[in-house]
Amino acid sequence: MALPVNLDISKTHLLSKKKQTVVAMLGVTFGIAMFILMISFMQGVNKFMEDTMLSSTPDVHIYNDLKTDYSVSVAGEYFRDSATQVIVNHPRPKQVLLNLKNAEAIIADLKKNPHVAAVSPLLSTQVFYNYGPVQINGMLNGVNILEETRLYNLADKMIDGKPENLLYADNGILIGSGLASKLNVRTGDLVSLATPSGSTMRFRIVGIFSIGVGSIDNIKSYVNLVSVQQLLGKDHSYITDINIKLSDNKLSVPEAKNFAVKYGYKSEDWETANSSIMVSFMIRNILTYVVSITLLIVAGFGIYNIMNMTIAGKMKDIAILKAQGFARRDIIQIFLSQSLVIGMLGAITGILLGFTLSYGLSRVPFPANEFIALKYFPVIFNPKHYLFAVVFGIITTFVAGFMPSLKASRVDPVAILRG
Repeated sequence: MALPVNLDISKTHLLSKKKQTVVAMLGVTFGIAMFILMISFMQGVNKFMEDTMLSSTPDVHIYNDLKTDYSVSVAGEYFRDSATQVIVNHPRPKQVLLNLKNAEAIIADLKKNPHVAAVSPLLSTQVFYNYGPVQINGMLNGVNILEETRLYNLADKMIDGKPENLLYADNGILIGSGLASKLNVRTGDLVSLATPSGSTMRFRIVGIFSIGVGSIDNIKSYVNLVSVQQLLGKDHSYITDINIKLSDNKLSVPEAKNFAVKYGYKSEDWETANSSIMVSFMIRNILTYVVSITLLIVAGFGIYNIMNMTIAGKMKDIAILKAQGFARRDIIQIFLSQSLVIGMLGAITGILLGFTLSYGLSRVPFPANEFIALKYFPVIFNPKHYLFAVVFGIITTFVAGFMPSLKASRVDPVAILRG
């Protein structure tokens, strides 16, 4: 039979059972809408967490790893060639300097690497900020502020002042917004701090920044590298860390391995430094896809049941069609087209509803939180998610409709008409 005739019969079946058609379509609609909402939200959360990590973690971190190996001792070396057994109890830790001995040469070599976008030397120390009779714990980072700005994009995180202000102020300091709130200070005020060894200095606040993570904004501050060297009583070549930003952070793992072999120091990529968080990303993604795909499959079972009920109620119609010369292929086309129409209408309304719900969630204010600076719930609008939802939804409805259609095509018209 001609295809338009089959489609016309299919249309008649759909319109004669409007409630069943709408229920089946809504099953697909809500399945796809929930898939889009869940995947958009979870991917948005992951993207926000990744951006937050990268805003406070370099792509590659080079430092002198402290090793506590006491297997070799002076006494053991002295009596090595004798039969004397040497046992050392409670060895005293050696005085170890954590600085990179050839930091300037390493930095110069790194800047020649085509994959390196920024290199920032670092010397940090724990400090205590004097706030009346109370001392507030913090971390003071001595940096090259221009390189540090390129590394972490500090200019966009300033809520008062500019990073470059450190270059023009004697003993200037940039402090986190949480720390500024604790100290009840603002730009232009003086702060006094002390190191655990007893050294003290006074700095004038030239800017306040907000990374967006309370654990950082509550303790972190920046000064010029020379100021920390002076505070610790070290020379100008004393550098403990080198932070690196790559042109593509996906290269961090192989580049970190190369740097470790080339320079002989510990080299850690950002994925390793945040391995526990990366695992949580993967788990959330898996759970999201599992739950969302389950929703679509459940919607497919709903269509399967409705098509089965439709076919059960149309047995005499199918027998008459086959008696009039309709082939098995025509019967499959009639009922499969019904399923596909339901799937396509459900997919279209599903992506519209999913987009509406996702957009609505993206405009919902995030609860005020001192640890995370987030105005609205994070949502990502990725066209790939919508395409996947539509394709999977149509495939699900196709499979759900094909089995009942195949069953209908095998009906024996003589047996049905005889009753």
